[in-house]
Amino acid sequence: MGNIKELDENTINKIAAGEVVERPSSIVKELMENAIDAGATMISVEIEDGGMKSIRITDNGIGIEKEDVRTAFLRHTTSKIKTAADLLCVTSLGFRGEALSSIAAVCQVELLTRTNSSMEGIRYRIEGGKEVGYEEIGIPVGTTFIVNNIFFNTPARRKFLRTAQTESGYVSDIVEKIALSHPEIAISFKTNGRVRIHTSGNGNLKDVIYSIYGKEITDNIIRLNEENDFMKITGYIGKAIISKGNRTYENYFINGRYIKSNIISKAIEDGYKFILMQHKYPFTVINFEINPEYLDVNVHPSKMELRFRKSEKIYPMISDWVHNALIEKPNIIDVKLHQDIEKKENIKYTPEPFETKRQKLFDERDKSSKYTQNNVVREETAYHNTSASDSVNPLQENRNALSLEQGKPIQREVTDVYDNFLSNIAKDKHKIIGQVFDTYWIVEYGDKMYIIDQHAAHEKVMFEALMEKRKSKQVSTQMINPPIILSLSMNEANLIEKYLDNFKEIGFEIESFGGQDFTVRGVPSDLYTLDSQDVLMEIIDNLTNEAGKMSPDILTDKIASMSCKAAVKGNSKMSFAEADQLITQLLSLENPYNCPHGRPTIISMSKYELEKKFKRII
Repeated sequence: MGNIKELDENTINKIAAGEVVERPSSIVKELMENAIDAGATMISVEIEDGGMKSIRITDNGIGIEKEDVRTAFLRHTTSKIKTAADLLCVTSLGFRGEALSSIAAVCQVELLTRTNSSMEGIRYRIEGGKEVGYEEIGIPVGTTFIVNNIFFNTPARRKFLRTAQTESGYVSDIVEKIALSHPEIAISFKTNGRVRIHTSGNGNLKDVIYSIYGKEITDNIIRLNEENDFMKITGYIGKAIISKGNRTYENYFINGRYIKSNIISKAIEDGYKFILMQHKYPFTVINFEINPEYLDVNVHPSKMELRFRKSEKIYPMISDWVHNALIEKPNIIDVKLHQDIEKKENIKYTPEPFETKRQKLFDERDKSSKYTQNNVVREETAYHNTSASDSVNPLQENRNALSLEQGKPIQREVTDVYDNFLSNIAKDKHKIIGQVFDTYWIVEYGDKMYIIDQHAAHEKVMFEALMEKRKSKQVSTQMINPPIILSLSMNEANLIEKYLDNFKEIGFEIESFGGQDFTVRGVPSDLYTLDSQDVLMEIIDNLTNEAGKMSPDILTDKIASMSCKAAVKGNSKMSFAEADQLITQLLSLENPYNCPHGRPTIISMSKYELEKKFKRII
């Protein structure tokens, strides 16, 4: 007698259910997606004991027709597609026809549903795949699913569930994702009777972000809105200050569906690389609209993985769009000294007695000032349009020279208008106050104090210079005599030989010396003072760890590392002239806000914050 037997239908259903229903959150996901496909504008989710005891999901969608109720719980029944060809252009969230069948196979399910065309609704109960009740009742239009005792008939699988608190967290995460992807739907979530999430359904994504993540996150996000003939992306991305040590803040959706894609994750993170520290990940809520014919979501039963055509085009587009959105916004971290910041219009001052006289003088000066804001702007414009020989203000040059000679702060000419810290108009009004802790430089501008890390700033300036030379193929090499002799392992020697051209690209001249020995006859001239052998060995070590892939990222990382080693260190004194030159170079960069490793180069603190701390404001 043969050993191969055909399984009975009950066993087949339980096995199939395991592909779709992994835990309570899987049930919530499937049923909420069905509600969205049914045109719901309101969805409420309630769970008990992490969803292991009960799940209740109610929507105001179109409901299920009476004659379709029983059919809906059969395997592979769906209203979303009719043939395999429809899979190429599916737009609904649910389409496999497995969800209700799989849920009913391992749970006790009660369905309440009514369509607009029916006077009465249907109450249908099914447990372990078997019908136990069907009756007509009076209920509102829409659908309610009550799912009790998950895995009641497969106790071995129930043992693999986590604690109620953990399972509740998984459910909450799914509800959050769906709320973010559909701001036009009012969504509420309760666990053990307590409201955890509530969105208004007004279509404003920023409001949803606020209700889920709170004020701090919402205050530090940047609008994203880009499109071309291939795809469109909308949503928000976060500034570096709200980054996280894992990818839990990365939310992105394809045509309204929460999805996972290594290509998209890497592209987003690549766009952030210039401002995020290593092992930090961004906050994003991005919706991608892509023609369905380029997508295949029919990869995994959970429908959370994705394949798509033209991936080679998608990666650079996403990376560039994210990068450009970040580069257009100031990324200077604004330091807060207290939590309860009041609105400025409600500020009350309690000046010291001697300050009353000082304030009076300031008021008189403002009234008698011969410059209006428009006049200042016109004068600045005229100033910047003069020839190079006339571009230096002799009076200011003399003031600066005298200040340096006397060891006093450099006072750039100040007017009554303050612009963006990095604008051309603003740069001439920066007031360098001095250095603290032999590491940080303080610059006053407008009503803010800016603090610049000299090491991070110098590192950034050197990195950008090296990257520009590499891009324009103008990397210069300093020849050294005697040359450095490298004695390498066989694996290291193979890597050197394989990537000689890449080493030359960043300024190294390396030749074989026989066997596994190599001579280094030239090093990058900008980094002549470094221990070149140490830098080279770091690169080789990285190549070994990366299985011998000399990717652009590795070269960039090593240039960043070399810049870090060559930059002026903290706890090192600099002159005012040196600091002035460094700050000027830093602020002339496209992105001066972060060093190559993602640490901030500049932070700011407002005059208001200081006055609040010193109790000048009550």
